[in-house]
Amino acid sequence: MYNFNFEPVFVGFDQLLLGAWLTIQLSCAAMILGLIVSVLCAAGKTSGIAPLRWLIDAYIEVIRNTPFLVQIFFIFFGLPSLGLRLTPNSAALLALVVNFGAYGTEIIRAGIESIQKGQVEAGTALGLSKLQIFRYIIMKPALRTVYPALTSQFIYLMLTSSVVSAISADDLAAAGNDLQSATFASFEVYIVVTLIYLAMSVGFSAIFSAIEKAAFKYPLSR
Repeated sequence: MYNFNFEPVFVGFDQLLLGAWLTIQLSCAAMILGLIVSVLCAAGKTSGIAPLRWLIDAYIEVIRNTPFLVQIFFIFFGLPSLGLRLTPNSAALLALVVNFGAYGTEIIRAGIESIQKGQVEAGTALGLSKLQIFRYIIMKPALRTVYPALTSQFIYLMLTSSVVSAISADDLAAAGNDLQSATFASFEVYIVVTLIYLAMSVGFSAIFSAIEKAAFKYPLSR
């Protein structure tokens, strides 16, 4: 019979909480920057400029068809050969942004293409500028359509961020590894780490659900 002993875990619980906080910071920063990359790339894909579209397509295919761990290793271990040396946390953030940007681009592109051309033509007839058309007629309804997919991608990104511990980045998984190495309470440590990841996922899901109800009511608020 296995004797559970959570006392070493509770002694180092503040270490796990700090790791969880750093995971949230890293994931939120990656989502914000990745969303910017996604919007720009989606606009480029729908712009009709063939060379730009080919370049974005190549970026998406490379990221979506290679393991995330390999992408992290390429950024952290490969780029220094070209003279670009990043800290573990900076390399982790860059890898997460690049990864989220590729998946987010296709999500937002699908939302943009769901907008009927007649709506854009109506905006033009009303004398709206191109920026106003993109903001009110294209982007906001498109975001409303793809919001559930984007939030699911963020949750997946937050869980995937546990891989960055492979390059010694500061996150919950790395904190769990350190605590396990110090206490040898592997089973207990990873049970608690799993529960913390579960709590973060459920918490963010609830937050995103509340934001959806507040921000994407019909008609869309400005």
